Order: sequence, then C-alpha cells, then structure tokens
Amino acid sequence: MKLLKHLYYFLIYTNLLIAGAAIAQSAVTYLFFDVPFDYPIMMIEGAATLLLYNFSMMLSKPENPQKSVYKRTRWIFKHEWLLWLNSGIGGIVLVYAVSHIHLYSLFFLAGIGMMSVAYSIPMMPYKGKWVGFRQLPGTKIFHIALVWTLSSVCLPVCEMYLDGLAINIHLFQTLFVLKFIFLLICTLPFDIRDIQQDSYYHLKTIPNMIGANRAIILCYVLIIVHSAIVLLSAIQLEVQMGVLATNLLIAVVLKRVVFRNANRYHYAFLLDFALIAQFLVIYLFL
Repeated sequence: MKLLKHLYYFLIYTNLLIAGAAIAQSAVTYLFFDVPFDYPIMMIEGAATLLLYNFSMMLSKPENPQKSVYKRTRWIFKHEWLLWLNSGIGGIVLVYAVSHIHLYSLFFLAGIGMMSVAYSIPMMPYKGKWVGFRQLPGTKIFHIALVWTLSSVCLPVCEMYLDGLAINIHLFQTLFVLKFIFLLICTLPFDIRDIQQDSYYHLKTIPNMIGANRAIILCYVLIIVHSAIVLLSAIQLEVQMGVLATNLLIAVVLKRVVFRNANRYHYAFLLDFALIAQFLVIYLFL
C-alpha cells in the first residue's frame, strides 16, 4: 500500500500521470471511430502534454521553493533534475513523432500549442494589463477543456482524414461535445479544491463566482447531461456502456472521496486517473 502511495505521488509530481491521461484520451477517439490506434499521434499527445505542464511548472517556480506551503512544489524543485530529464526525453519523443504525421496536422498542432501557452503567458489585454486565459473571469476550465478537446479529438480526426479515411461527421460532432463536457467534469473539482488559492491570486474561476456548493452541484449536473447525450447518441453500444460505467465511477469518487476530503489536496488528482480509466473501461467493453 505504501509503495502504491509513493507511485501515486510520483506520477503526479512528475506530470507523467497527466501525460498518460492525454494519451488515453486520444486513444478513446480511435475506439469511438473503430479504427486502429495512430501511435505517432498518441506519442505527440503524451510528450506535448508533459512538456507543456513542465513548462508551466518552471514558469511558476517560486523564489524559494523549499519554503512553499505546497508539498508538491517542494518535491518538484528538490528533484528539479528529474523535471529537466523527462522534459528532454519528452522533447526527443515529440520530434520523432512529429516527423511521422502530415504537414497540415503539424500546423494544426502548432495552433493548439499556441492556445495552450496562452493559458499562462500574458497575451491578451484585460483591464489595462496583459493577461493569460486563466486570468480572464470564468474562462479557465473552458479554455482547458477546449484545448484538450482539440488535441484529443480534432488532431486525431485531422490525421485520419489526411490518411484518406472517411470521417463520420455526426460521430465527430457527438464526440467533440461529449469530450468537452467530460473534461469540464474532470477539471471543475480542481477549481473547487483551489477556490481559496485562486482567490488569493485574484483568479475568478467558476467556483469563485457561483460558490463551492453550487459548483459541486454543477459537477453532478454535467455528469447527468453527459450520460443523457451518450444514451441518445448513435454510437456503439459497447462504447456507450463503457462511457456510462466511467461516469458512474466518477460520480462515486466525487461524492465519497474528492468532495468529502476537500482538505486533502491530492485527492482531486484521482480525476486525472478517470481520464485513463475511461479508455480502459471502454476498451474492456469492446
């Protein structure tokens, strides 16, 4: 049990968990379309996500990391060499994978990358100063969900199209909506957890604007809406069952673990595991 706990924290602190989640979410797209996995695209998803999250960590490095109130910050910069090592490996993997995709997919990937960087780097004027998307009131989770949806749905579909595969537009539109809502479900609990921290940094997130209790209710409403769309969609029965089973699992984890232990900072990262679990559950049902 102690070994699993250490592994859990290691995957969180090194951003390997979120990179694995990105790979899993792109793999879900191939399951929806019932086509073989495109491994270069999946490698790009994992490596690019790892690099972006590592880059965000480096940008937010405090003046004295070891005095931070957050255990994660202290651990990361105590083992900063590991951050640079996995970034180097991620960079090599990214370069290799990018050389195996179409040029138009590369252009699309570059656009997603610019949107991702705009999350943290000041690129837009707001109230007389330049800010990133995360500082615009109420846009934080929508920006994250959109970037992940473009990356895990649109990029694979773009590459499929360029490979000459016929794309079912209705299925594509359905998956886009489902993925966007699913990512809101998995992102909102982080903002609920960070409501005090975001207030300190003057970030107006959805929980800050409507309150923690209403934000919790919103999570459950989104799960219901997501499940209803799945049931009404013309997708494979096995895929429907896998998605619904994952939604039920997430609802249980939110109610019994995440929202009951709001003071346990790392419990919210179970939602990153949910991104992987969705792929695994659908894969088992197929």
